Amino acid sequence: MPKNSKLKIGVLTGGGDAPGLNAVIRAVVKCALNRGWEVMGIKDGFEGLLDPSSIKQITPGDVSGILNMGGTILGTTNRGNPFQHKAGSDKKESAKDLSDLVVENFKKLGLDALVAIGGDGSLTIAKKLYDKGIPIIGVPKTIDNDLKETVITFGFDTAVSTATDAIDKLHSTAQSHKRVMVVEVMGRYCGWIALNSGIAGGADIILIPEIPFDWDKVCQKVEKRYKSGKNFCIVVAAEGAKPASGERLVKEHKTATHVEVLGGIGEFVAAEIQKRTGREARAMVLGHLQRGGNPTTFDRLTSTRFGAAAVRLIAEKKFGQMVSLSPPNVVSVPLEKAVAGLKTVPPDSDSILSARELGISFGD
Repeated sequence: MPKNSKLKIGVLTGGGDAPGLNAVIRAVVKCALNRGWEVMGIKDGFEGLLDPSSIKQITPGDVSGILNMGGTILGTTNRGNPFQHKAGSDKKESAKDLSDLVVENFKKLGLDALVAIGGDGSLTIAKKLYDKGIPIIGVPKTIDNDLKETVITFGFDTAVSTATDAIDKLHSTAQSHKRVMVVEVMGRYCGWIALNSGIAGGADIILIPEIPFDWDKVCQKVEKRYKSGKNFCIVVAAEGAKPASGERLVKEHKTATHVEVLGGIGEFVAAEIQKRTGREARAMVLGHLQRGGNPTTFDRLTSTRFGAAAVRLIAEKKFGQMVSLSPPNVVSVPLEKAVAGLKTVPPDSDSILSARELGISFGD
């Protein structure tokens, strides 16, 4: 392998955790060290660049045995936005723009490039820091699979596998008690997890943000199941799903970061189905269980390929880019395009059409 002039690069993980983060870190470190470079681990996302004392050099021993581990050895946070920084959890505290300090610390550390692993929020920050002069490469991470310009993000496959396994297990208890079981899954404003796990898990009804649902249609499907002799029903609801006649459920508004915390649709749907049909209904929220556990083989491979590609882009001095899966290759796209909007489920997609032909209802 040809050697480049010795570079010193940083790597961080931002936003929510996802299976495969450690695999990316490992790939970045191993590929960089094989080029004779030095890698610095930045703790807790962009927050770590506000406190350089916590930044340490990553050695081969640090990444040994982490390929199959969930979580991230570098830590992460959803509050690490240097452009709207709040020192604590006080909701009344005004946010400050500390991005200049991040740039200053980046230079003080003698870093030549930064690999930022994150979802739309973290990569939007990465784009802004690139505009301020930091040579940066983005790696797309989110279990929601809602990033544009990449066919899939790592972490998604593991989250879908976790949700599918839960749905599989719920079939027996739903059948035993003749209940309607509503499974609430993550995904924010996109229904990728609900759609894929719902189809793979044999759900009868799938509710996603892209297709607002009608209560009458949902209940008609439930009644049809029972009248056909199937005395139970499985409903999968994305956390951002909403009835055509109402709004999505929001548990909390984080004003400093303009973030909505979604949740509650599972209980809402179960209660409404029970009230309208008289059928006993229960809800289960998978929550952060979807973010945990060992990454699947697919996510390990994707993460590894993404990490290696990020190092290649640094070697080629192609900054301001995000690595992207465009089968069969890993390519790069401008960060500006990658964060231009969310990748939602097309209502006329093959998966939706196939699900409808199988008899799955989307409540419309």
